[in-house]
Amino acid sequence: MGVRTGLVSVTFRQLPAAEVVEVAAGAGLAAIEWGGDVHVPLGNLATAKRVKALCEDRGLAIAAYGSYLRAGSVDREEMRSAVATAEALGAPRIRVWAGNVGTAEAGVGDRMAVTRGLAELADVAAGSGIEIAMEFHRNTLTDEVDSTITLLLDVGAPNLKTYWQPPVDLSDAECLAQLEALMPWLTTVHVFSWWPSNTRLPLSGRESLWRPVLSRLAAEEREINALLEFVADDSPDRFAKDAADLHSWI
Repeated sequence: MGVRTGLVSVTFRQLPAAEVVEVAAGAGLAAIEWGGDVHVPLGNLATAKRVKALCEDRGLAIAAYGSYLRAGSVDREEMRSAVATAEALGAPRIRVWAGNVGTAEAGVGDRMAVTRGLAELADVAAGSGIEIAMEFHRNTLTDEVDSTITLLLDVGAPNLKTYWQPPVDLSDAECLAQLEALMPWLTTVHVFSWWPSNTRLPLSGRESLWRPVLSRLAAEEREINALLEFVADDSPDRFAKDAADLHSWI
């Protein structure tokens, strides 16, 4: 199936949804992950349907509904609202966060709450044929690989998956090792080049990372999303260059 390129809409929080669609289409991308903070607010089904129609008009797929639900502190009503929003948007998965405390700081109670929360999210979403996918992010229980895999195995839901993105200041080799470990559950990679720390570079600034990452994704016999995020200066012009580089490496 190969790699499906796309855009995370929060890259351009400052733009209305219609302009985000034009930026993505103009860059030759195939899909958009729509954020739940600005573009498609939780529970706003009319907006979700409108954004779905904007994408359909330009031949763009919906990669995911990028929610800000924190497993372990989400009530049933919010879960149902997220699923309804994803359905209206036509999203096959909902991105969620594995709590709000990092692995090193988490106690047994934190991990139990997040595990239970993920199981409940996966169960509610499964009724609509929707996946739950965890953001791979610092200050959550998916801030490193072993903890992420433990969550996936402890929940054991077939529709619970994970994202991956390069952690701050991690070497290319360490990043590739993480990617390989998570591959059985991987649906999506967030693509950006930060170095050092959170300094935003053109995507080509870490070509040595992204070429082998994309090659590994392309070797899978299924479709995996490679979604651009965090463009330098929030610039649509720079974004077009990043998208061109991304396509040239696949």
